[in-house]
Amino acid sequence: MCGIAGLIHKGKSSSVGSEMTAMLQALKHRGPDSTGYAVYGNPTKGDYIMRLKVAEAEDMEKGRGIHQVIADRITEVEAILKEHGAKVKSKDAPREYSLRYVINHDGDTGEMAEHIEETDGVEILSMGNGLELIKDLGDATVVSEAYGLNDFQGTHAIGHTRMATESDVDIKSAHPYWAFPYNDVSVVHNGQITNYWIMRREMERKGHRFMSNCDSELLAVYTAHNLANGVSLEDSLRQSIEEIDGVFTYLVATKDQLGMAKDTMAAKPLVLYESDDLIAMASEEVAIRAILPEEIDTYDPYDEEVRVWQA
Repeated sequence: MCGIAGLIHKGKSSSVGSEMTAMLQALKHRGPDSTGYAVYGNPTKGDYIMRLKVAEAEDMEKGRGIHQVIADRITEVEAILKEHGAKVKSKDAPREYSLRYVINHDGDTGEMAEHIEETDGVEILSMGNGLELIKDLGDATVVSEAYGLNDFQGTHAIGHTRMATESDVDIKSAHPYWAFPYNDVSVVHNGQITNYWIMRREMERKGHRFMSNCDSELLAVYTAHNLANGVSLEDSLRQSIEEIDGVFTYLVATKDQLGMAKDTMAAKPLVLYESDDLIAMASEEVAIRAILPEEIDTYDPYDEEVRVWQA
């Protein structure tokens, strides 16, 4: 079932953290297992924001020993950052197993990220100039309060409420997905990809990594691969309709764009609102009404429809 949402403000920053929280909380009935955000702030040149997890939420029930394991993993990550010449400007831990670093680095970020993920139990959720990817178990209110998202200012965001159907209830399998090591690309998806394993093996042969067995991660890797090879976001979305089988509606965000695509059957819902200043979309209109309670006109995109908006 699951619920997806996205919004983008044209030419200005806004309280996208609190807006996305309101939208996702309105979609809670579509996915109670986990909630995820990809929010885009105002980047500082030369700085990268790295969000990573050093354990799963359920690991915290394993007893006192897990705290030392986590501490050891963090020590190893910070040693790797230092080895690659990254300067840590700030560090926060919204939860013991989830960390946020602001780093300054002018080396090979892909090589550094690969080295970090060689650490047992460590997964980079996102590393970008503007993107911050946050996901955890619980509904939108719980996750937003834990990670301070109500104070987040930015231009655009996408989000997801997940009902686990074919993979585990854990952070690894939650949306959104970021495609390592490409900066600032994130995806949320509602549907099922039936040629997932064929496409995944193709992407793996091209050198891409997958961190879950969730079919939605493929869309992030596929999109990032296309963008890295000079394909525009709009062309990538159109190409996906031809090359990816199944029923799907998905949203893609980059550092300054938000796009959507629906498959040939258009079986998965999406409602869209557009004005001169704001575009908002979600699996159900109730999510858009959560941030725009006044009288508004919405419409349902057609089959094979692709749209891209610029921040």
